[in-house]
Amino acid sequence: MDIVRSSELTITRLTVGDMDNKVYLIRETDSGRVIVVDAAADADAILEAGQDEFGNVRIDRIITTHRHADHVQALGDVAARSAVKAYSGVNDAQAIQDATGVPQHPLADGDLVALGNVRITIVELVGHTPGGIALILRPKEHPPVVISGDSLFPGGVGKTHSPEDFTQLLGDVERKLFDALPDETVVLPGHGDATTLGAERGSLQQWRERGW
Repeated sequence: MDIVRSSELTITRLTVGDMDNKVYLIRETDSGRVIVVDAAADADAILEAGQDEFGNVRIDRIITTHRHADHVQALGDVAARSAVKAYSGVNDAQAIQDATGVPQHPLADGDLVALGNVRITIVELVGHTPGGIALILRPKEHPPVVISGDSLFPGGVGKTHSPEDFTQLLGDVERKLFDALPDETVVLPGHGDATTLGAERGSLQQWRERGW
């Protein structure tokens, strides 16, 4: 299902696997090339969604938002069958490579990823895992878009395992997303429904008080 469409890109969402993971395919309009975000499961469905109208797979690269197993189950298959490189956050890359056997190219906070005329900003959101990342896109004629992995959902930040991790994650999310982007920004999480920063902003204090 196409959930974001502008003159320069389309973002398609697939729901796959036992945990209803979300896979996002960012397609640049002019070139038709595709970035897959989180090859979680069902390689056949991902590869089919990455085809052009002639049946050619146009996947350019794969980006994984974080190291958890439910987000990488199809990574090896998709990478091998599309013959593309795989990328992930610098502090999760080795764990993903060890788990999948797929060499990882690390992405750091502030990196820019180019897909034709589209520029994607990488931000580190640390706490759900040590190297979680989100992707920020600013399409023409459309509000900004954040692909947040499991770091931000409708109703709160992702699961953490200590008060320190929770404080780190909430701080990163506030500073790098809520303080940097407008309320109409669309948030596309790794599970569940899309939301906006504006829909969640009023709950930030409640999240702080609720804690981890």
